[in-house]
Amino acid sequence: MTAELVRGQNHPLSQARLEIRISAGTPIVAVAALGDENGRIHGVEWVAHPGAPTQPGLEVSRQAAADHRLAVDLGAVPEAVHRVSVLLALPVGGTGPARFGAVAAPFVAVTGLDGDEVASYTITGLEAESAVVALELYRRQDAWKVRAVGQGYAGGLAELLTDQGLPQAHQLAGTINDAVARGLARSVQAPPPRTADGDRSRQTAAPALGPDHGGTAPQPGPVPPVSPYGGQTPGGPGQPAPQQPYAAPDSNAVTQPSTPTAGGSIDYSHPRRQNAAPPPPPPIAPPAAPGQPAQPVAGDATGWSMEERLYNQVWGMFEDLARTTAAYRSAVDFAESRMDKELEQVLSDPRSRIGGQGDAAREAARARHTQLVAQAREALDRDLTQLAAEADVVEPALPPAYARWDSPAWHAYRVPMEIPMALRLGDLHLPEADRIRIPMLVRLPLERGLWIDSGAAGSSDGSFTDSHTMSRLAMETAVAHAARLLAVYPAGEFTVHVIDPAGSGAQPLAPLVQTGVLAAPPALGAAGVADVLGRLTQRVDLVQMAVRGGAADSLPPGFDTSQQLLIVNDFPHGFDDRAVNQLRYLADEGPAFGVHLMMVADREESSGYGPLLDPLWRSLLRLTPVADDHLADPWVGHAWTYEPSLVPPGSQVLQQVLAQVAAARTKFM
Repeated sequence: MTAELVRGQNHPLSQARLEIRISAGTPIVAVAALGDENGRIHGVEWVAHPGAPTQPGLEVSRQAAADHRLAVDLGAVPEAVHRVSVLLALPVGGTGPARFGAVAAPFVAVTGLDGDEVASYTITGLEAESAVVALELYRRQDAWKVRAVGQGYAGGLAELLTDQGLPQAHQLAGTINDAVARGLARSVQAPPPRTADGDRSRQTAAPALGPDHGGTAPQPGPVPPVSPYGGQTPGGPGQPAPQQPYAAPDSNAVTQPSTPTAGGSIDYSHPRRQNAAPPPPPPIAPPAAPGQPAQPVAGDATGWSMEERLYNQVWGMFEDLARTTAAYRSAVDFAESRMDKELEQVLSDPRSRIGGQGDAAREAARARHTQLVAQAREALDRDLTQLAAEADVVEPALPPAYARWDSPAWHAYRVPMEIPMALRLGDLHLPEADRIRIPMLVRLPLERGLWIDSGAAGSSDGSFTDSHTMSRLAMETAVAHAARLLAVYPAGEFTVHVIDPAGSGAQPLAPLVQTGVLAAPPALGAAGVADVLGRLTQRVDLVQMAVRGGAADSLPPGFDTSQQLLIVNDFPHGFDDRAVNQLRYLADEGPAFGVHLMMVADREESSGYGPLLDPLWRSLLRLTPVADDHLADPWVGHAWTYEPSLVPPGSQVLQQVLAQVAAARTKFM
């Protein structure tokens, strides 16, 4: 029986010798690539393409065509091969369509040599992409499986092969395009597309899709801007989505995820994400008793992976709490306005101002008010009980990137092989539901700098903290956030720099310094400030010119392509006018080209620069080292209390995690 796969689904293979049949309504290029256990292509000799149609265990077509048959012998591939990827691309420079969104959805089937289908996959959801990883055959414990991938790239084969780790990606893409062009010159006109009756790709329903929660640079789909979890509208990956900002104190703009429009493409990919085997489908909640709500289950939201389902579930919890609290507050406001109106009517009538009649009317108005408030509170408590039960099952299931520092997930930490969708920066809660904490997740890669406010201020619990203590707490918060970022990125893909002109942050910075995870010791004095800012500014300039000039492969040899984070302590101490301008440049241009900013500063101390720095503060997401209610939601503007994600006192988890990061970094280098 044929397994009709949807994106991310896999199916076991019982045969080693297979045929992969591809059907499309227009000529396309078919390529097969061999990959190691991490999916990396080691060289051009690992790729079978029209210019070199045979490789060990592979044979592909010599030209572009609407129908292809690829031969695969899994028993003949080298021992180092753990993955065989089938890549499809539209021919370059021809008269045909330039994007998959303009053609029929390609249909791919894996068959035995007898022609019986083992698995099939219709690649839906493509729009501006011109190349796609259709499916992959991968080895797991000496057994082979097929997985539907459907990862598209707007940059064509060159971008696809680059993402697969091939060093000569651009040269090989040119070779393939030349071979295809020669083949097209010799070929006859392609037959017309098959009709709906004869094309299985039209008969296969596309999977139900939820909100868009991912995006890579090749994808045109919208990416959610800063959720209440702190993310923001990226300029890349993906095209900027229309922002829906809401006003919040200190200009912290937060927007809700964008909802795809009808007919739009949806991209569930993530920058540099490996196509790891998807987790099992979300568990089914046990049946609820009659009249009772269903028991919550971790990961029961929509998504292609458990990580994405948990992300969506956290977002849903935040939205549910915001809306149910808004309903309660509205009901209370209505009860109070109704009581005020009734009391006003009583007092406006001279006959009822005094005496038993007036007292009875006032008591009746207050009783109705109490009844309405009690009913509203009962509904709120019912919703909060359900949300609390959901939080109790979701929190223990969160992966390290989403988990609190005291979670057992961190004790089983290993340096990841891929970047997660998001990162936890703290918790959010409302006064009506103080026991429920919603994780504040920020999308990765960071597209907005962070500002850890070290100004002396009162916290939400009414206590006040002096400036010296606030400065120390702010640096400890910054170190905890930086350690998280280092921990959730693969080895060598995230680098941290520190500017500490006066050396006042030496004690909080000790975990980063002692474990050796910093790129260099913290920069001191005005000279150190100038040196670090000069190097990072130059880096942004180089990458910006290379990307905008279409020559990303022309960067200097040995150029560090990892994401860069700059922690600035004690601003504006040690900063002259030139350094301030460089800092603003990094805040504005850096995120789009891999340089991110984390400011630890008191805004009032920088007031000597006048309004010059106002755009800087507005461009950063303000976080506090103590609980503070300065964030608002995008629906009704609730003032949410933010609490930073800090390491529990006396815990060694931070040092243990950073030690693993440092060891992996050493091996990588």
